[in-house]
Amino acid sequence: MDAAAADQTSEGIVPEAVQRRLLDWYDRHRRRLPWRALPGETPDPYAVWLSEIMLQQTTVAAVKPYFEAFLNRWPRVADLAAAPQEEVLTAWAGLGYYARARNLHACAKAVTERHGGRFPDSESALRALPGIGPYTAAAIAAIAFDRPATPLDGNIERVTARLFAVTEPLPRVKPTLQALAATLTPQARPGDFAQAKMDLGATVCLPRNPKCLLCPFEDLCAARAAGLAEELPRKAPKAAKPTRRGVAFWLTRSDGAVLLRRRPPKGLLGGMTEVPSSDWTETGPGEGAAVGAAPAQVSWQALPGIVRHTFTHFHLELTVWSGRVEESDGVEGFWVSLEELGAAGLPSVMQKVAKHAIKGA
Repeated sequence: MDAAAADQTSEGIVPEAVQRRLLDWYDRHRRRLPWRALPGETPDPYAVWLSEIMLQQTTVAAVKPYFEAFLNRWPRVADLAAAPQEEVLTAWAGLGYYARARNLHACAKAVTERHGGRFPDSESALRALPGIGPYTAAAIAAIAFDRPATPLDGNIERVTARLFAVTEPLPRVKPTLQALAATLTPQARPGDFAQAKMDLGATVCLPRNPKCLLCPFEDLCAARAAGLAEELPRKAPKAAKPTRRGVAFWLTRSDGAVLLRRRPPKGLLGGMTEVPSSDWTETGPGEGAAVGAAPAQVSWQALPGIVRHTFTHFHLELTVWSGRVEESDGVEGFWVSLEELGAAGLPSVMQKVAKHAIKGA
């Protein structure tokens, strides 16, 4: 009997075979990542949690320098909890999806205050913490505490959909993929198994041009047998994103400093530093409304060109107006020199505004 026949029955794939093959593959090919414990080491729950929050909708390459900077600055969860939220938001600037940073700080405080600085080890207790949903709770429980939990990220969805040839589209099929993935989760080494599925999806079972000949499931994969591997998982068509428009106000002082302010604590980019701007609406403000939203009544000049940025749910187009004041009395916000602008914690869209304004000045 060949390997594939031994690892399948008339009812489908044998879970133990998947576990054995994938863990053997992982022991040879695991990625070395700064938040991942080496073989024989005990994972640090704080590092696991921090990395999982940062990795939500963000690439490994983008996360690495932020993870290392956070861990160097706040080596324990209690250190992060004690930091002012403004410092955490500033350190997060450029990583995007800024609600994660606010939840990160809130979660650190909750772990410190409710759990004595130690992360709970069950999915249910983890889900009770700010910013931790089903996927993150399962990932932390499995990776940090070796609990037989089943996280389902994009990589694991893809591996599961192909292994079982699930042809229904995402996101509707997520519960089915979750259930199928759970049938494979082992009692022994569930943390390594979860990370192995992540690594397999990231390095072999790729969205395009999957490297099927290198896959430990090559002869078990139902999608490969059916010639569907590259098509799965299927996704329902996305609705078109609307476009919003606004005006950003680049106000400088006689000494060259530029005006910044902090956005309201809740909502998009909540608590982040920004170049003052009008509301962002579908039509954008008329000239009169824009003048009324300006931080100072000065002579404003519209700079040529438009700053474009895309958020999760909409596209944004900003016109930049440039103005100048001699004295800063009565102007709401705070002033930063151009030399200090890089350390001001501007989110990506505001970094674009600053570059556009400096170039156009």
